[in-house]
Amino acid sequence: MPQKKKGKDDNSRAIPTSRVSRFTRMARMVGGVAGGMLAEGGRQLSAGKRPKAKDMLLTPANARRVADQLSTMRGAAMKVGQILSMDTGEFLPRELADILARLRDDARHMPPQQLQRAMCDAYGPDWELLFYGFEMKPLAAASIGQVHRTLSPEGRDIVLKVQYPGVADSIDSDVDNIASLLKLSGLLPADIDIQPLLDDAKVQLKDETDYLKEAEFLAAFGQLLQADERFLVPEVLPELTHRNVLAMTYVSGSPIESVIDLPQAERDRVMTALIELMLLEFFELRMVQTDPNFSNYQYKPDTGEIVLLDFGATRRFKASFVKDYKRLARAAIAGDKVKLVAASERLGYSMGEEGSDYQNMVLQFLTLALEPLRLDIDYDFAHSDMANNISKLGGEVASFKDSWQVPPSAAVYFHRKVGGMFMLASRLKARVNVYQLMQRWLV
Repeated sequence: MPQKKKGKDDNSRAIPTSRVSRFTRMARMVGGVAGGMLAEGGRQLSAGKRPKAKDMLLTPANARRVADQLSTMRGAAMKVGQILSMDTGEFLPRELADILARLRDDARHMPPQQLQRAMCDAYGPDWELLFYGFEMKPLAAASIGQVHRTLSPEGRDIVLKVQYPGVADSIDSDVDNIASLLKLSGLLPADIDIQPLLDDAKVQLKDETDYLKEAEFLAAFGQLLQADERFLVPEVLPELTHRNVLAMTYVSGSPIESVIDLPQAERDRVMTALIELMLLEFFELRMVQTDPNFSNYQYKPDTGEIVLLDFGATRRFKASFVKDYKRLARAAIAGDKVKLVAASERLGYSMGEEGSDYQNMVLQFLTLALEPLRLDIDYDFAHSDMANNISKLGGEVASFKDSWQVPPSAAVYFHRKVGGMFMLASRLKARVNVYQLMQRWLV
């Protein structure tokens, strides 16, 4: 069957694949941001104002420069931006986090020539004879790959997740380059050491670019949830899956945000199911899908099923980390500061001297972050001021330069998922008794 016409697509951009071209793009981004800051400072001075660094940095033009360059590059450069943007005030300046937050839903797809090359690498030069009605325009585009709908040789309705060329090979250089340029530009304060997080990100990203590994996670979750009527997981097609192309059955659904239009009881049911699943992943399986992007979830209005998509960011957690996190949760619920400090230190948090202002600040942060599970109520996420309070508290980190350390990377990844669930629950205006859901895992 002939393929669909390619047509012109203004949202497609060729992905730079060489290390030099990718570094040049990031250098251009940093130079543009620095120039924008100088220009904004000049405008404020001419208006009789004393410019502040954060006001010069956080301008619409600078936000566009950062987001546009990283979304064009995709790959590790964009993924690091997404990872950093999910911070809730633990270690990033709010201004930088706000700029990087644009990357969560901003990705361009590759033009037909690069798509052709990726498909040829996976299936050979005659790949077009293997599929029927392959849609050249992707259903979705993200940081590492894009998704295309087609029919399998047997006529099954499937999708192919096609990885961008050069992404896997550029992980180390992308992560190193973006970290160096962010520091050199002043976007990331020199006294903040995020190297442990970046080293861990390299390992995580290399796993995410291995679609054979993602296929294993997809199959594992499908088997785990096959008897749970609340969830629907696509079926992986091993015979059509390669390291750079993941084949799975097509599952239709509405954006998860559409649940906001449903009655309160249904919104609560959906969010309760997702939070319960997160706890199951972490406390029992020790295998968590850590990407909090809303597009990873869909909702089927006719059945009420929640469709789970994209398991590339699935991460395994050590049994010792999960055990220590249980200690943290128990201490938080009991309001026991001594045990909360001990559990936090076992997890890898820097807690400082006993009774110090720094320790009190960290304890206050942890108590705020764990608020939904500490209260035996139907927690009203939409009316919670927890996120704002954490953001304000994050501004105090700069006052403790000598004591503060980057949180343990395992905690950062798990909290990405927790933060994503909080944002989704807030968006859906859901009410969930997280305290009761936790009891199963704290016995």
